[in-house]
Amino acid sequence: MADYVLSGGGANGESFDCISDPTVMLKLYFPGKIQQPLDEMKLARKVFEMGVPTPEPGEYVVTEDGRYGIRFHRILGKKSYSRATGDNPEKVGQYAAEFAQMCLRLHATHVDTTQFENVKERYYRLLAENPFFTPAEKDALGKFIADTPDEDTAIHGDLQYSNAIFAGDKRYFIDLGDFCYGNHLFDVGMVYLCCVLSDEAFIQETFHMPKSVAIRFWEEFAPVYFGTDRSLKDITEEVLPYAGLKTLIVERDTRRPMPEFRAALKGII
Repeated sequence: MADYVLSGGGANGESFDCISDPTVMLKLYFPGKIQQPLDEMKLARKVFEMGVPTPEPGEYVVTEDGRYGIRFHRILGKKSYSRATGDNPEKVGQYAAEFAQMCLRLHATHVDTTQFENVKERYYRLLAENPFFTPAEKDALGKFIADTPDEDTAIHGDLQYSNAIFAGDKRYFIDLGDFCYGNHLFDVGMVYLCCVLSDEAFIQETFHMPKSVAIRFWEEFAPVYFGTDRSLKDITEEVLPYAGLKTLIVERDTRRPMPEFRAALKGII
């Protein structure tokens, strides 16, 4: 690790840039995580080979202290859409529109459904494992998931605007460890959660902007993604329960109920 310098971190691990070769980055998982990086490497390779714009994954590595990780091709001069918006809030409309176009292309990409998980199966599993919802609430949520129309198109799985980057005229998705397929609304719900449902402190720390700018990002994103013939109110009502379903992920990670996100599910439970 003497040839690497820490460049970022997240819930599962840290990112490092290679000192001697700036075209290489290392995503290193926290101690004890063994299967997750192996699964992510295999998934990242399949996603890259099907043509989704994402940095090329390299080797599966083990460090001297027993941590597991993956080397990736590093995109030099990159910037995430969240960081760019935070640094240049006057360009929020431009960045939101570019991100929306990336999402539209991703969600129009048909996948081999034998190679990836259906997003519904992922949510059924999260629902079964959640200890905070009552059986009746779980039944209602399960029915909502089942009634959502199926699609055979790509889903990022963690569609935050920090997980899309650009360098020059090139655009890439990153952190595709939750890539799957299914209805696009499961993905867009995360955009709404990150821009609107999350609190001021979280948005400021994670996405580097005031919540007021994040809300503007959503307001600029929505008409580009859904079309200008729909009202923002109508779009929000459609997306809101899918943002609320992210409660299952947040409660899994925080190990506590999240009433501020559950409020988005009031039309279901």
